[in-house]
Formats: sequence, C-alpha cells, structure tokens
Amino acid sequence: MHSYTVQVLKMGQADVPRPEVYWMTGWGEWETLYFYMVFIQGGDVKAIVNTGLPYDLQDMNARWKEFAGPRCELLRKEIETPVEALRHVGVEPHQITHVLLTPLQIYATANIPLFTNARICMSRRGWIEDILARPSWLHVPRRYCIADEVLKYLLFQASDRLVLLADEDEICPGIQAAWVGTHHRSSMLFTIRTKNGTVGVSDCAFKYGNLQGHPLGIGESLAEGAIAYERILRDIQHFIPLYDPQVLEKYPDGIVA
Repeated sequence: MHSYTVQVLKMGQADVPRPEVYWMTGWGEWETLYFYMVFIQGGDVKAIVNTGLPYDLQDMNARWKEFAGPRCELLRKEIETPVEALRHVGVEPHQITHVLLTPLQIYATANIPLFTNARICMSRRGWIEDILARPSWLHVPRRYCIADEVLKYLLFQASDRLVLLADEDEICPGIQAAWVGTHHRSSMLFTIRTKNGTVGVSDCAFKYGNLQGHPLGIGESLAEGAIAYERILRDIQHFIPLYDPQVLEKYPDGIVA
C-alpha cells in the first residue's frame, strides 16, 4: 500500500478584504492569506500542489490594488520562491515527478516551466472552461489564469506531459483527484494517503472557517461549496486549505504527515 509524506511550503502572503474569504461578512475588515505549495513524497513520486507566485509580482499587484486598494498586495521573501523553498526540503525542480494544479490561476500556474520532467495534472473541465472555451461571465481574464508564455509551453514543449484529469481520477496509487469547483471551474480536491490518515488539499475553502458554516466569498458557486465541504468533513482526516495561515500553526514546519 502506497503511503506518502506531506509538507506545506509557504510561497508568499497578502491581505484581502474579509468578504472575499467569508461570504457577505466583515465589511471593512481584512484577512491575511498565505499562499502554499504542498510537497508530497513517497516511493518514486515527488509531487507538488501548485508552483508558487510569479517571480515578478508587479503586474499582479497592480491588478489586486485596483480591485481592493493599496493594502491588497502580494508579499514574498526570497526563501519563499519555489526553487529556494524546495531546496529547503532537499529537492530540485527537475526531480519533481508530478505537478498538481488547483486552481488554474497565475498564483498557482506561474512556474510550471521550472518542472521540466513532471507530469502536469489539472482538471479537464477547468482546462476547457477556464482556458479554452471560457464562459462570458468569468471575472478573471485568461492571462491571469495561465500567462501567455506558460500556455505556449503547455501546448507545445510540454504537451506530452499534460494530464487532463476527469472529475474523479487517480493520479498515482494513493493520490486521488476530485473536481470540486466552488472557487473556480478548475478547482480540485487532491487526497493523499499517509500513515496519519487521508490528507486533503484544495482551494475550495480558503480557511478552516469556510468548513464551519461560513462559505467562501470569492467563489463561483455556493452550492458546489456546500457539497465540497460536506465531502471534506466526512472523508478527510487532515485538510489543508491552500491559503490559511493557521495551517502552519496546526502543523509546525508545515509537516502534515
């Protein structure tokens, strides 16, 4: 039976208006988000969930400040860049075997080309609806989902390593994927078998509080969120909401399993 270790690596942080995190609550208040990469290792598998923020944050910060004001700014230390963070756990980008993406947004997809030997796994539904055949109501322009140069890389240089996941799929023994929507069309729940029980990773909940009756604010479906949260509470022993600073309090040094 395959069993994995799981460690959370911080990639940066930002303050956002509280209603983005908790639907229709906390007007005028702010929430701090941490952006994570999750490192998964077992047997021949060295996988990550998400690839870290863009190296140049200027364009992204200009957009976020225009939306929410000057306080809404991404901050990152050099040790929080993907290469440095992975070196902290003794891994180089070329050693990563699988890149798991949720959601298809630039803060998750920016550094895909660093991982030259990895299978790049994402939601088939999200690939179609966020990237290739976008509905008119999506609020994020495509270039902020996947940058032009990264999209070209996926379509040409890395096309043989692109894995489009079904709504329920197996990435490798002991690592499963499920489409959960809620935040974006490409939002997934990845579950990992460990000796400590099942670990779940997703962006469908930004913080643990989303599971406790306060649905996600910046989402595309409250109904999808209700279904996803019920599943997480029922099936997951250790849940990692991809933006909650409390993760590093609950799991010192980010070691979940």
